[in-house]
Amino acid sequence: MNPTAIRPKITLIGAGGYVFPFRLVGDLLSFPALRDATICLMDINAERLSRVAAATRELIEHHGLGARVEETTDRRAALTEADFVIITFQVGGVEAYRHDVEIPRRYGVDQTVGDTIGPGGVFRFLRSVTSYRQIVADARELCPDAQFINYANPMAMATGYLNALGASTVGLCHSVQGTTRMLARTLGVPYEEVNYRCAGINHQAWVLEFQQGGTDLYPRLREEMARRHVRGRGAGELAGDHGDHSDEAEGHSNYEGGNEQVRTDLMNTFGYFETESSHHASEYLPYFRKSPELIKEYIPERWDYYEICSAHDEQGDIDDQLERLKKELAPSVEYGASIVNSMVTGELSVIHGNVPNATGAISNLPADACVEVPCLVDRSGVQPTTMGDLPLQLAALNRTNIGLQTLAVQAALTGSRENVYHAVALDPLTAALCTLDEIRSMTDELFAAHAALLPEELRPA
Repeated sequence: MNPTAIRPKITLIGAGGYVFPFRLVGDLLSFPALRDATICLMDINAERLSRVAAATRELIEHHGLGARVEETTDRRAALTEADFVIITFQVGGVEAYRHDVEIPRRYGVDQTVGDTIGPGGVFRFLRSVTSYRQIVADARELCPDAQFINYANPMAMATGYLNALGASTVGLCHSVQGTTRMLARTLGVPYEEVNYRCAGINHQAWVLEFQQGGTDLYPRLREEMARRHVRGRGAGELAGDHGDHSDEAEGHSNYEGGNEQVRTDLMNTFGYFETESSHHASEYLPYFRKSPELIKEYIPERWDYYEICSAHDEQGDIDDQLERLKKELAPSVEYGASIVNSMVTGELSVIHGNVPNATGAISNLPADACVEVPCLVDRSGVQPTTMGDLPLQLAALNRTNIGLQTLAVQAALTGSRENVYHAVALDPLTAALCTLDEIRSMTDELFAAHAALLPEELRPA
């Protein structure tokens, strides 16, 4: 970005999303230095875009801010002279997502989300490849110094690919923020008194240290989680959960804090707590979803993201957020707006970002991996910190997912359909449940279902 920009242009691509883009707008406007920014909202769906743009203008007018709103379906107009480009879309919407979960389930691969690795994650990434190529090609011409911020899943694949295309990109998630807050609540420790270190890969990072002052909280954490989360125990009374799991929730929800048998077993076996919910975590390893009976043992109350997405009331979600932000214009736990603020003002912030491991941020993970590590942010941009080696067992677990991710990115870079088969075959859960012949047949079905959205070189002949 231009460090002298007084009125930065912040472009959101995929701004018609049902809840997340408008939350980011609220976050951006929460920072005084960004209240005169140009916020450019771009989406291919003009009707959905209009809802978000109208709410944005109403919020700006309510608070008497100087921000300017641009609303466009033209990608090149959105990218022209952008200082920041925030990606929040998934190609194909809920209809394409249906294939990601329903086809694998016919082969016994039950993904509760299916957006990170596995057959669902691979094809969610591949159907976005053409859009990523077009965006980066335009950005090289129209905003070559823009900082890209990616919120789209599969985070590691998408962020790794955008960087490989030449866009300076950091990928952002809220699993570190959500998990560390949940652990503090579990132990009854004020969050502002907690110190922690986390590193790994997206949706499979590890809480390496968790302290209050100089006191190690892990002994208490192990005792408390063992007491609360016993395999086979029912879920009990959980808070209602509508799928918006990034903020600091009250109590234990169906998504996070209530069903933690998976993460408790992982901690007991491998020594450290994992940063993504037990629902997600159960998909990335071969241990927890071998049969419906075993799934029920570990996760007594199901959380199904496809069903949540299918049932969302888009306008109601935006209206609820607008009323909240009218009352108090305060940032959420998301990192995106703090990155923009730090790069505009020079005010230092610390985020957990997904970045290429080419500089060796985690020294015992591959250089071509996309890793999630603490990063410092100021006018110089996003600067990953060096974490050294992960404990060997954690690095080994991460590598089981990294192999799939890098193969999928390689498929996008080279057009190799065989690399797609390789990626799906190396998915830990798929490999635990399917033969190689079944995996190829399932992958062929996914190729056929998504053919119209795939890069031309990856489409079925």
